[in-house]
Amino acid sequence: MAGRSASEGGMIAYDLMKRLKELGYIKEERDPYWWPKSGSFEVVVGAVLTQNTKWENVEKALENLKNELGSIEPQKIVEMDQKRLAALIKPAGFYNTKAFRIQKLVHNMLDEYGSFEAFQKRPSRSWLLAQKGIGFETADSILNYACYKDFLVVDAYTARILNFLGYELQTYQEIQEFLSDSILENLDRIYELYGQEMPLSQIYARFHGKIVEFCKEHCKGRDQAEKIKELLV
Repeated sequence: MAGRSASEGGMIAYDLMKRLKELGYIKEERDPYWWPKSGSFEVVVGAVLTQNTKWENVEKALENLKNELGSIEPQKIVEMDQKRLAALIKPAGFYNTKAFRIQKLVHNMLDEYGSFEAFQKRPSRSWLLAQKGIGFETADSILNYACYKDFLVVDAYTARILNFLGYELQTYQEIQEFLSDSILENLDRIYELYGQEMPLSQIYARFHGKIVEFCKEHCKGRDQAEKIKELLV
């Protein structure tokens, strides 16, 4: 299957979604959109914290913030001493950098939009990408999971699965467009798969969640490629 092009993948997202669902994913039904506390400001903070670390470490950092602040709110974050913020999010790694980035992002959000709720109603991907330390994956995580907008999050796991299945896609945008187009072309099949119509943002969210959970369980050790193909094909 090596060397398959994007043009050959018309049903890849549906086929992959269907197979992952048959395998029991999503297994952690913690939120209708998979990401905990979806639709909340907490997702914005979590999206930065999860850069280059495991989600379990993010949960520890978020718990520290909740214990300190009572609730994670924009004004509380920007008013906090940056060194104290860094100390609280230490479990997530790169804590000094992340503390700076979180405070800068939230400060700019409040300055530009006035509130998280206002940002949530009319978020801008280009604005997010212009913020210090915010790349495609972080921006799309905020747009999809915090704002319920139609952006499919892709990550290293997504690229790895597609590579194992023989699809050669080089960039984040190529992978995102490839899978998004496949989902849009097969919406009726996807509704049938779930037994109901769902918002596109939720389909994207749960698809990404399936991939992450599957890869965390299976994309490790030797002979990954053969193992993944046996499970998914």
